[in-house]
This record gives sequence, structure tokens and C-alpha cells, in this order.
Amino acid sequence: MATHTLTTPEADLVYDVRGPLPPADGRPPLLMIGQPMTADGFATLASHFPDRTVVTYDPRGLGRSTRKDGRTDHSPEVQAGDLHALVQALGAGPVEVFASSGGAVTGLALVAAHPEDVTVLVAHEPPLISILPDAEAAERASAGVRDAYEAKGFGAGMAAFIAMTSWEGEFTDEYFAGPAPDPAAFGLPTADDGSRDDPLLSDRSSAVSSYRPDVDALRAAPTRVVVALGEETGRTITGRTAVATAELLGQEVTVFPSHHGGFVGPESGYPGRPEAFARRLREVLEGAD
Repeated sequence: MATHTLTTPEADLVYDVRGPLPPADGRPPLLMIGQPMTADGFATLASHFPDRTVVTYDPRGLGRSTRKDGRTDHSPEVQAGDLHALVQALGAGPVEVFASSGGAVTGLALVAAHPEDVTVLVAHEPPLISILPDAEAAERASAGVRDAYEAKGFGAGMAAFIAMTSWEGEFTDEYFAGPAPDPAAFGLPTADDGSRDDPLLSDRSSAVSSYRPDVDALRAAPTRVVVALGEETGRTITGRTAVATAELLGQEVTVFPSHHGGFVGPESGYPGRPEAFARRLREVLEGAD
């Protein structure tokens, strides 16, 4: 694996390349992206593609990538511009993209703005709260996570996030009437360290969940867009957003093994089934979806 830095006027983007450029097998590079997940979250999945040239990166302001634009927010359109610059820097033509969670939102923004960059996009559970039937209630639930974090710190915020993302179905009065979840019940810290810059729990990534895909641009693109859903995700929020995204694009979701992080290995506190996930991803990239 070779690590590189792409310097742009607004950010220094660190990315890793596993395999040769241009790829030896004639296939496009396989780009794996997340948000707020950084490159290290894809290490296990990438290991299941030893025959492919795999590229991972840290989005600007996350992990090893620094930003020089004076901002702290995470915008899908801005990150899509970074990925366009990265694809150009790779110099191997258009890429195939596996994009997870917030990275799936960025992937949709990339295809809408630069369809010539991507031959196929697998968008795994994009958290597009704004397109849900109960968008107003879902946004209220998301704001509750931010408020818990702002009031009491990481443990309280993460407990609220787990409660929100574990809720099945639409956010009803029953959800909002419940007591605030106890961080200790999840093994989370109860003390407040004073930090308020977590990209998942603060409002820094609100532009991700509020993003509205450019449906016309996506439908007009030559890119094959596949919306993926983990078989264990059910009707939790990212399961519902995946279904809603697929419906916007006039398709059905493509089912993958495991859950929202189904591709991560034992290094995660909530491992998935990475071998089965990689096998399914390979099938989908090759058109067997």
C-alpha cells in the first residue's frame, strides 16, 4: 500500500492506493469512501479485493486530511469536488465506487456533478433524512442527538445516537416521550470531556443528512447507481433512507449481508460479515445485482 497526499487550494487530502496504477487487470480502480468514516474503516473490506487496485481516502478535515478553507462543516458537494480532484490525480480513468453512509451521500453528489468520473456507484445506506416520509420528525430526532451532545458531551450524545439509529419505523410520539438514554447502559463514558467537535454528533455533518439528491442528474448519468441495504438493518433510519433513495431513482434496494457497518471486521466494536459482504459487492460491481 502506498500513501499519497493530494494538495489542493482548500485541503491536503491523504489517500492510500493498494495495487498498481493503472490497474494491472484493466479494471477501473475501486474507490471506497465513507463519512465520517476514514480510510482505516475500509481496511478489512479492501483486503478481500487483492486482485483489484483499491483506493481509500480521508475526507477533508477528518483523519489525516487537513483543510485550509477555514470551515468545519462537512458538505457533500465540497467532498464531491475533492473526489473529482482525486479521480483526476489517479490518472486511470473513471473509477468504480463503493460508498457507505455519509460517503454514499457524497457518492451521489459526485455522480450528479461529475458523472464521467464513475462507472458504477454502490451507495450503501445513505442517511438522507430529508427524503423520508416523516422527515420533520426524523430531523427532530437527529436534533435531539445534537442537543444531548451539546448539553452533556460525547457519552450522552452517542447514547442518543444509538437510540435514534436503533428505532424501528417512523419516529412517533412514543419515541419522543421516552427518557433520555443512559450512556452507562451502553458502556459509554458518563463524564463530559468538554469537546464538541465530533463530526457525527455535532451539527458539522448536518449538510449530509439534509442533502437532497439531484434526481434528474443521477438518472441522466451514464453511471450505474445501485442503492444497497443491509439485510439486518430492517426499518431503522438508514434502512428507511436507503429504500427512499432507491424509490427516488426508480429502483429497488439491492440487499447486502449484515448491517450498516456490515463490511467492517473484528477491529470494530460492532463487526459485520466482511467476507460475505465483499463477495456480494464483487457480484454487484460485475453487474449481478
